[in-house]
Amino acid sequence: MAVFDDLVGQDQAVAVLSRAAAAAGEAVRGGRGAGMTHAWLFTGPPGSGREDAARAFAAALLCPDGGCGHCDQCHQVFVGSHPDLESVRPEGLSYSVKQTRELILRAAGAPTQGRWRVILFEDADRATESAANALLKAIEEPPPRTVWLLCAPAPDDLMITIRSRCRVVNLTTPATEAVAHVLATRDSVPPDVARFAARAAQGHIGRARALALDEGVRRRREAVLSIPRSLTGVGECVSAAERLVKTAEEEAAAATAALNENETTELRKLYGEGSTGKGLNRGLVRGGAGALKELEDRQKSRATRIKRDSLDAALLELVSFYRDVLAMQFGASVELANDDLRFDLDQLAKAATPEETLRRIDAIMQCRERLAANVNPQMAVEAMMLSLRS
Repeated sequence: MAVFDDLVGQDQAVAVLSRAAAAAGEAVRGGRGAGMTHAWLFTGPPGSGREDAARAFAAALLCPDGGCGHCDQCHQVFVGSHPDLESVRPEGLSYSVKQTRELILRAAGAPTQGRWRVILFEDADRATESAANALLKAIEEPPPRTVWLLCAPAPDDLMITIRSRCRVVNLTTPATEAVAHVLATRDSVPPDVARFAARAAQGHIGRARALALDEGVRRRREAVLSIPRSLTGVGECVSAAERLVKTAEEEAAAATAALNENETTELRKLYGEGSTGKGLNRGLVRGGAGALKELEDRQKSRATRIKRDSLDAALLELVSFYRDVLAMQFGASVELANDDLRFDLDQLAKAATPEETLRRIDAIMQCRERLAANVNPQMAVEAMMLSLRS
């Protein structure tokens, strides 16, 4: 089907979803049919296209032709304007029980245009325990025409009671050749650049596209991968950590500044700021103080999430670097994600033992765990840099 054409290297998942979409079409007249279920869980590593697969499946469910990719229904799904598609993405560190209950109420409505009401819940693993329990109740007893599409890195990231009630669709990391082909044919990227980006991104299509088309992204990658050879002393470790954290903070600020201002302005208008009338403006703004405080908290949480994601992306770049070092130390005949830095890889491979390289990888993974546990980023990254040097 046309809506599944952009799912690179996911032939098995596409076959399952295509059959289910066909069964859903047959089930419209006589209830749910075989192969169609009310709850789906899309899992796979970063870059595998979990959300893309879920959205394509939503289009296939809502399209009169089962996902033609050309009609108004399909177009509305992909631009996010279809009235029967509720798309949710946690912007902060977690998704609260209050937000989940509001989502469940919206999910209970009947379809207005399409045959189904579809709830696409990206990053469902960010739901708090209370939110997950509320979600479980909704999945256990859904309205007859509501379909839940949950996305998470792995099935174990969700409560077993939730995943046991979902049909799981496992997505895989696309091959380098497949990603390079997509960049070259759909984005008109020169073949050599497409190959470099696909290899460096390790199958992550979004990351590969950014590397191929954005020089700033390439410069940031070079800065991160220059860290291993720069750690010549304690002072250099502290400086490298400071640069890494500062870069993440700047990216978070750049990504949220305009959005925060617009959200705050709209909320102030909603509560009457700028309205005319004796005592009207002051009273309404004061009444919205609680809403403004709640918005500020959400904005701070969103900025923290973006900062953490930026740091995590940099740490994964370092993991890929040391993994390549380890491959060279063992003489493994595998594709190197950072083959463009082969000289640096070779120098470090000769200067260290495989055991030391493994300890460095462990130090990076431990830093990721500390950041996830809300340890101060500067302290966590400094400790990692010192471990990488030693």
